[in-house]
Amino acid sequence: MRTQELAPAKINLALDILGRRADGYHELRMVMQTVSLCDVITVEEGGTGFTLLTGEAFSLPADKVSMEQRAAEAFFAALGVPVPPLTVRLEKNIPAFAGLGGGSADVAALLRCLRRLYAAGMPDEALRAIGLTVGSDVPFCVSGGTSLAEGRGERLTDLPPLPVCQIVLCKPDFGISTPELFVLADGAVLSKRPDIAGLTAALQGGERTGVTDRLCNVFEEFLPERYQEVFRIKEILLAHGALNAAMSGSGPTVYGIFESAAEAQRAAEVLKKSYQQTYVAKPVKKLV
Repeated sequence: MRTQELAPAKINLALDILGRRADGYHELRMVMQTVSLCDVITVEEGGTGFTLLTGEAFSLPADKVSMEQRAAEAFFAALGVPVPPLTVRLEKNIPAFAGLGGGSADVAALLRCLRRLYAAGMPDEALRAIGLTVGSDVPFCVSGGTSLAEGRGERLTDLPPLPVCQIVLCKPDFGISTPELFVLADGAVLSKRPDIAGLTAALQGGERTGVTDRLCNVFEEFLPERYQEVFRIKEILLAHGALNAAMSGSGPTVYGIFESAAEAQRAAEVLKKSYQQTYVAKPVKKLV
């Protein structure tokens, strides 16, 4: 048996941090959107144990259990059966450690593959619950589309799709420590918070500029000085026609939303001269 799934990246149209919870996690309120930059997951029964083939572009330390293996173990534990021999092939296109949810997208795609092969009747809610045991963004990535995400990111409310647009994604050549940013968040005094109610209303009304006017990521408020290149990328996007731009997740990827495909392509060409990991994408609607 063999099956394949696309694993689309995500961006945060809005990201707010409401505070640290008693369990150590942070309470979040976000509007999340899947985009057409995708990894590809192929699952085939066979081989010895659980085998993850990632190619040369992306590799996992030999002594570390992958998120994909943890997801497979959780999936079959939920079914009450042993994990069969599986070979999982990962074609990696989404940059790692980029704020685009690439790892979560891969796990979500694997779970959709496993459901198709072994538990076709499993409800979406059950699949998302399994995903949450692996990562906070996985429940959203299971379903995709456009959603209000609350709690750790697992409480999802479907929203109307982002109006037709082009999205330029640009990752600079460094990573940002997510735990470091959350530590900074605990002591931050924010001057600006996302207007999530207004953003939601704009999505419901199909108002593209109403959405883009409200892009906001509170992590940008306290980004350390050594990551200020994020703001230079935002300036380039805006100078080349983006309706607005913001950092996605804990970064460092910056995205800009464009009305015109030609303008998006020109902006991407300019950025690619300095930043190899630059892509043009589109919004993706719900996956399940």
